[in-house]
Amino acid sequence: MAQFFSVHPDNPQSRIIREAVIVIKAGGIIAYPTDSGYALGCQLGNKHALERIQQLRHLDKTHNMTLVCRDLSELSTYAKVDNITFRLLKSFTPGAYTFILNATREVPRLLLHPKKRTLGLRIPNHAVCLALLEHLEKPLLSTTLLLPETEFPLAEPEAIRDLLGNQIDLIIESGSCEYQPTTIVDLTGEYPVVVREGKGDPKPFIHD
Repeated sequence: MAQFFSVHPDNPQSRIIREAVIVIKAGGIIAYPTDSGYALGCQLGNKHALERIQQLRHLDKTHNMTLVCRDLSELSTYAKVDNITFRLLKSFTPGAYTFILNATREVPRLLLHPKKRTLGLRIPNHAVCLALLEHLEKPLLSTTLLLPETEFPLAEPEAIRDLLGNQIDLIIESGSCEYQPTTIVDLTGEYPVVVREGKGDPKPFIHD
């Protein structure tokens, strides 16, 4: 049965966050809150944990997993960006955006789109999530907590426990999350392309 940690949404307790990081580093799958709803996450590079998430969500090889980062300091390790793109990212992070970027060779092939060598990168504006990343000191491999054949992601921690308590290792609860998906912006071409409109304002990326 999954462990269940309750943390303050604005001032998460460091002791509990450190315990959550231990679960992640041991290969566990967690459900955790973000600024656009609850998500599933695991340690970057853990193939078994990634495969468990893919099975849980029935994801195929074409689904772009997302690297959730605390800031842009690790960006150059995982993504190829020029100065213009970096300034753009700096202006819109943290926030409810997922940016599609060209990946570097440091990114495991398992995480990439099979044809495009791209990845999703996200820096959320949520205290619990950022505290988790601060203690982990690495990006979290993540995807929305949307179960197969359901229209909306799970938003209530108790419902997550009821449905997934035997399939994941930890639920971090900080209250219910109103789900509104991130705005997805593809930055791999000459101009930004809004792939999906969501919580983040898409207007700055729409090219006339």
